Amino acid sequence: MFHLENDKVKVTIDSKGAELKSVAHKGHGLEYMWGADPAFWPKTSPVLFPIVGQLKDNAYSYNGKSYQLSRHGFARDKEFIVVKQDVHHILFSLQCNDETRPVYPFEFTFYVAYLLEGDELSVTYRVQNTGASDMFFSVGGHPAFKVPLAEGTSYADYRLRFNKAETAGRWPITAGGQIGAEPEPFLQNTDVLPLAKSLFEKDAIVLKHLQSDEVRLESDKTPHGLRFSFAGFPYLGLWAAPGADFVCIEPWCGIADSTEADGELAHKEGINKLAPTETFSATWKVQFY
Repeated sequence: MFHLENDKVKVTIDSKGAELKSVAHKGHGLEYMWGADPAFWPKTSPVLFPIVGQLKDNAYSYNGKSYQLSRHGFARDKEFIVVKQDVHHILFSLQCNDETRPVYPFEFTFYVAYLLEGDELSVTYRVQNTGASDMFFSVGGHPAFKVPLAEGTSYADYRLRFNKAETAGRWPITAGGQIGAEPEPFLQNTDVLPLAKSLFEKDAIVLKHLQSDEVRLESDKTPHGLRFSFAGFPYLGLWAAPGADFVCIEPWCGIADSTEADGELAHKEGINKLAPTETFSATWKVQFY
């Protein structure tokens, strides 16, 4: 495990998957991250790369060949290398190798950087195309925040508050993990989503192209919460395992296959195209209070 620390917050990160494991606030003694209880979900904040969500039949085609790739890709299960570290910053990297090429035929270096500034943590994904042809990929986060946060509060005491009023449909997820063809009515000119465990009985809430670029986890029964910034991420997922005491706020540059997807990686909704030698970067941030 690796640690970032200042006078306000201590952060713990695992080199396996470059996964954020803990955010402990020194001032008020709260832990903000889900504890990865295997009875519900044994992860805390997996990194999603080189796909987000699930492919049809866990397969895609590229340059006339078919490849198998499981839900959310392989980065979350790989050991990352620490490139550099100091007390407030750490940079992890994952390079293509003989294990990745049979399922993902691109040459790349994938970086995950964590930066702690005061009570705010920034997480940056950087993808570098080290090959000679265009690279197609998706990338995203899956952090699970503990709910309830404060002692004496319950799950239903909390809400998510967007920084702009939203009218947005919820894109349904099929039993096979695909995105439905039409959205269901969901947010209707509101900036508030009250939390309830029943919200996630039909899997994740998938939202596309919101007006907002921030959302707060808050409650009237405690001054403590968090502000999550996801500017530059066109998709947002919200999820919790059935009955579990957490909510995932998931910023995505990419999305699961739709029910109408043709299986061609280059045609996939939300796919990112990166030319040789070019670098892609996206950052989400969380302020803990």
